[in-house]
Amino acid sequence: KGVTVEQVAQVTQNFTENSIMVHAYLMYGYPTQTIQETVDSLEMVRQMFEMGILKSGFWHQFAMTAHSPVGLFPEEFGVTPIQNEITFAHNDVVFEDKTGINHDKFSYGLKKSLFNYMHGICFDYPLQDWFDFKIPRTKVSPNFIYDALHKTEVLHTKPTARVIWMGNLPSYETVVKSKRGIRYTMMQLLFHDKKYTTKILLENEKGIWLIKTLEKIAIKNSVLSFVTFLQLKADYETHFDDFELFWYSKPIQTLREIDLLIL
Repeated sequence: KGVTVEQVAQVTQNFTENSIMVHAYLMYGYPTQTIQETVDSLEMVRQMFEMGILKSGFWHQFAMTAHSPVGLFPEEFGVTPIQNEITFAHNDVVFEDKTGINHDKFSYGLKKSLFNYMHGICFDYPLQDWFDFKIPRTKVSPNFIYDALHKTEVLHTKPTARVIWMGNLPSYETVVKSKRGIRYTMMQLLFHDKKYTTKILLENEKGIWLIKTLEKIAIKNSVLSFVTFLQLKADYETHFDDFELFWYSKPIQTLREIDLLIL
């Protein structure tokens, strides 16, 4: 789906820490999947439950449907369809995988292990204990998920990500600062919600630009226009230099902690 397991772990942790329960839709038995990949998937799921960042889940065995990419172009996915009549609302296609693996036999062990993990028990059981046939040892590090959750955040945003302001528009005032005998004006922006007031300080011209930008991307704007990160960067650079320095500065990161979303 275009994301890494590390990113999934970080996102599920953020949801969990904000009292949002995460249910995992887990897939196995997809074309070309090896036994090793199935075992490694189970190990990563085990670690996520042990770390407390997943609370619920269910294993679904892959089913090939007639009009999916796999169903339309089976040769590209290493499967051979066994033709059966396709009828309305019943378009699953039986297929043979070139690996020759019988994925059905993993069903009971995957579901039984998950049932226990969901109850917070049996994390120390060897994965082999869940199956009545020999499986390979996992190649996943025992600290894989732990390490993913403790990685330093990489400051990277997709150019196509949408930038949206969820809060109220700020009030503002001009303040005079002095440094080494030099006086200069700054803009203080005050963001009010029902409980708190958040303050940030910007150069006057950049403060004006930010207010106009927030008006444009505010979710409460009846004519909300979707602005991508790339468009935001281009607009900023028509007025100022060093967009990255501005975007990753403390004032903007403060806004990201409250109502500035990157989707």
